[in-house]
Amino acid sequence: MQETRRERKKRLTRQRIVMAAIGLFEEQGYEQTTMAQIAAAADVDPKTFSNYFRSKDEVLFVDVEQDYDVMFEAIAKRRPQESPGEVLGRMVQEYRAHRRPKIPRREPEELSAAARLVLTTPSLQAKGLYMLMELQRRIADELVKVFPGQLDPITAAAMTGSLLGAIQQTGLASVQLGRSQEELWEATQRGLDIAMSGLLSVRPAPMVSELPEESDIPLTGERNTP
Repeated sequence: MQETRRERKKRLTRQRIVMAAIGLFEEQGYEQTTMAQIAAAADVDPKTFSNYFRSKDEVLFVDVEQDYDVMFEAIAKRRPQESPGEVLGRMVQEYRAHRRPKIPRREPEELSAAARLVLTTPSLQAKGLYMLMELQRRIADELVKVFPGQLDPITAAAMTGSLLGAIQQTGLASVQLGRSQEELWEATQRGLDIAMSGLLSVRPAPMVSELPEESDIPLTGERNTP
């Protein structure tokens, strides 16, 4: 869809605020930078800043938690015969299709600067790690719910960790190499592809109702007689 003048103005204002914030964070430190300073550097009113971001850390994390419900809904809609790995793979693809058109375009220097700040600022490191761990826990919990009695919490946690870890690390490597936003999406897809080769090896245990009756199991050495 073609971008309207209003949408373009909002996107450019948002991008100007983000770049001003990142510049100040790198120049004088994250903790020393105030929201008022960011607004002044971006040449916007403090109220305008607040319309786009509720706090200064949202400048770096604003896109992360949006639309997580899409992932949980994808898991809840487990299809017949889908394995846990297939559910997780579809979850990522549905989330990507939903989110990608909504994410503003960013230049490689903006992506790399933001990643550098998150990796080197203790408070931002802690926030990023907490968000990732909380997301992994919630996904694992939802996965166990749709495979009742078939998937244990330990296996679900391992699967979720390997999936999100692969996507996060391939994306981070792409950013650190100065790749474009389009190449970042390609890198995370490669991470998903690699993780899926292991995830698809996990098969849910049969439910109790699916197990054969004891009388149906032939005894050792038993032969069928006419």
